[in-house]
Formats: sequence, structure tokens, C-alpha cells
Amino acid sequence: MGTYTSAEGGGTGIGVAAYDAAGGRITGIGTITGVTNPSYLASHPNGRTLYAVAEQDAGAVTAVRLSDRKVLGSRSTGGAGPAHLSVHPGGRWLLSANYGSGSVAVHPIDSSGALGELRDSVTHSSPAPGPGQQGPHAHQFITGPDGGHVLAVDLGTDTVYSYRLDERTGALTEVARAHTRAGAGPRHLTFHPGGRYAYLANETDNTVAVCAYDRGTGRLSVGRPQSTGTGSGTNYPAQFLVTANGAFAYLANRGHNSLTRYAVESGGARLRLLDTVPVDGDFPRQIAFSPDGRLLFAANQRSGTVSVFHVDIGSGELRRAGKPFASPVAVCALPL
Repeated sequence: MGTYTSAEGGGTGIGVAAYDAAGGRITGIGTITGVTNPSYLASHPNGRTLYAVAEQDAGAVTAVRLSDRKVLGSRSTGGAGPAHLSVHPGGRWLLSANYGSGSVAVHPIDSSGALGELRDSVTHSSPAPGPGQQGPHAHQFITGPDGGHVLAVDLGTDTVYSYRLDERTGALTEVARAHTRAGAGPRHLTFHPGGRYAYLANETDNTVAVCAYDRGTGRLSVGRPQSTGTGSGTNYPAQFLVTANGAFAYLANRGHNSLTRYAVESGGARLRLLDTVPVDGDFPRQIAFSPDGRLLFAANQRSGTVSVFHVDIGSGELRRAGKPFASPVAVCALPL
């Protein structure tokens, strides 16, 4: 579980807990210390190493060996305030997004899971920032379904940048840009399992969009804005999840404090809003499925809790699994 170690009431490191795969009950185990502001977490495809951002002015990424929870060291991201990271499916590259400086970074991963020095980085210098924004704010950096392209979602410039990743050298080459409407504030992109479509959460204007994806070119095309089902109150969409069978999608809503459930139709090309479910917490910043897809975890930043839901594979319905688990300034929950 990720947190802010510098925040009032924050944690002292990466929280570690066990959960009951059948009932969803979480039990605390301990804390991995020696890490600063580990607000977002990701695991290596082989399951042996955990990676965390250090969300601070001098941004960094840290590797932790899971077998003995040993911190393997940190590397500078070359930017400020990294808020997201992911591991390329090949397991050789770590991708991170610096929110504060509006840049993305690539680090090599060696055979032990440890990180090498920064290999490449790009700062989003254009287009101009959207309404109310003072500069670029890279909020996510992920690999496309084809594996050869990586996509950076930038809230500040209302743009999703597509890069070709040289899997031998780690070098980035920009190949396309997809623009949302001005002031949308795109935050998080999630691909449908079919690989031809993706779903974009727009933080600033409280909308979502279905995007078409060209696996050959890495080009993303953003569709029309759609409702989050949260009404007219203040709400900041945070993150999408899509079920492994591609039938349902869920959106975390900060402010409305709910999860929106969508039916996915037409092979991924359509989202049909079904309902919203109270998250039983305040400000759900991040959501994740258990490996078998039968549980959904929501990290609620302001209430300092992790809520757990049973997922009905057939209907997509969510059912609360007991009381939320207390976790200080819970900004990320990563079930392994």
C-alpha cells in the first residue's frame, strides 16, 4: 500500500498486508521503511520486485526485493513529483511519469530487479497548457497492447503522447499525439483486453472517453466526452479498470466517492453507464483487481482506508466485503 510519508498522518513507508482471497478481509503485516512518499507502486512481471515512486521535488524511483523486503536502491527520474510508474511487459524497462515537471522517464532493470541510471526522458513542451494549468503534468506512462509503443497521459497539456520504445536501448521516439478537448485534464488510460480500444478518465472536466488505438502506429484517437454518472457536484475521476473478459469497466470518483460501473459493448467500442456504487471511503485515488479478478481494492486517500468489493464476474456488480481497512493516507493498493 502506497502513502505519503511527508504528509500529516501519513505512513512511514510502504504498507504490507495480507488479504483473504475468498472473503476480502485485509490484515496488516508491517511496513517497508527507507522509502520516501511511495505514492504509486508497480510490480515486475516475474513477481520478484516491487517498484515505487518517490513523489517529491527531486523525483526518484525505488526497487524493493519482495522475498526479504530489501530496498535495492533508488534512481533519479530527472524530474519533479513522479506520480505513476509501470514496468514494460518485457521486464527490462521501468517507465515513470513526473507530474511536477511534465516529463516521462525510462530506467533499465537488471537481472536482480535493481534499477540502472536514467536512460531516456522527454519533457512535454507543447502544446501550450490547457485552461487553468501552468505547465505540463505527466500523470501516467504505460505500454500499449502491441508492446512496442508507450503512451504518456498529460493532464496539463490535454494530450496523450505516443512514443516508440527501442527495447534494446530504452530510447523514446515520439510518433503521435492525441488531444482531448481543452480543459479536460486527462489523467489515466486503461486498455480493453482486445487491444483496439482504451478508456480515458478526464480529471478536470469530470468526463470519460472511449479511445480507438492503432497497434501498428501507436496512434490513439480520443472519442467524445461521456458522463461519469456523478451528477453536478464536484468530482475528479481518477482511474479506470476493465475486467479480464472485457465485459465491464469501473471508474474511481474522488469527490462523489463512488465507483461508476459501465457495460463494455461492441467489442470495446462503447461504454454504457450502469450505476454508481458508494466506495465507503473518502477520495478513492486508485483501484486495482486481485490477480483472479474477483476482488476490487480502492485506496481512499482522505479517509486513510482501503475498501474491498466482491466482483460478480457475470453481472459486473460490486458487493462490499466487510469494513474498510485502515491504512494511513492510502493512495495506492497493489494486490499481488
